[in-house]
Amino acid sequence: MTIWGKVLGGTVGFVLGGPLGALIGGVAGHAVDKLQRGRQDEDRAGTKEIAFTIGVIVLGAKLAKADGVVTPEEVRAFKEVFHVPPDELKNVGRVFDRARQDAEGFEPYAKQVAELFKGKPAVLEDLLDGLFHIAKADDVVHPAELEFLAAVARIFGFSEAEWARIREGYVGPDQADPYRILGVDREISDSELKRRYRKLAKEHHPDVLVGQGMPKEFVEVASEKLASINAAYERIARERGVA
Repeated sequence: MTIWGKVLGGTVGFVLGGPLGALIGGVAGHAVDKLQRGRQDEDRAGTKEIAFTIGVIVLGAKLAKADGVVTPEEVRAFKEVFHVPPDELKNVGRVFDRARQDAEGFEPYAKQVAELFKGKPAVLEDLLDGLFHIAKADDVVHPAELEFLAAVARIFGFSEAEWARIREGYVGPDQADPYRILGVDREISDSELKRRYRKLAKEHHPDVLVGQGMPKEFVEVASEKLASINAAYERIARERGVA
């Protein structure tokens, strides 16, 4: 069963609780029990996959209306970036619409996701990357959308410097500063630069992220992030003549 089927199938015994659980329980028409901290590791991992997916849907819906209007491009971006299969579009759309229409702010959802992935910043960064894809669907990141993304980043526990690094990857390939993408100063030594690059590349490898709870259906977004890190390092290496 795909992650989309697990989210709305109503037959898998994963539990969430909190605002995410309440929302998905209302849409699916079945009760969602409170997450039990003592569950087996495999159950917790499965719960996190579903939490990640619902978090993307809910925060994506909140983001899409951050500038006051939900454009067809934003809705299409959500469906395309996350590869929702045709037979699940209607169900996923129900969650998206419910999140978009409810009066609850985005903060409770973001806080629950942050708590579930505490200590796994690369997974949270990957979720932010997915939201950036939605924001850029109409080729313009509206100031209100950028403010929304910055607020989510703060809730996720990212510092201003980390937020600047994440944001830099979305200013465009010709404008992005490769040093900022890697989160390093221009004065960094070649050896330290290599260490920083290897650390980032390892943390953001899709296989590592999947192992930490990111659904495999989101691997493409993770792969794009890793490609951005690789490109930034290669650009700096060429400029410095680093082998």
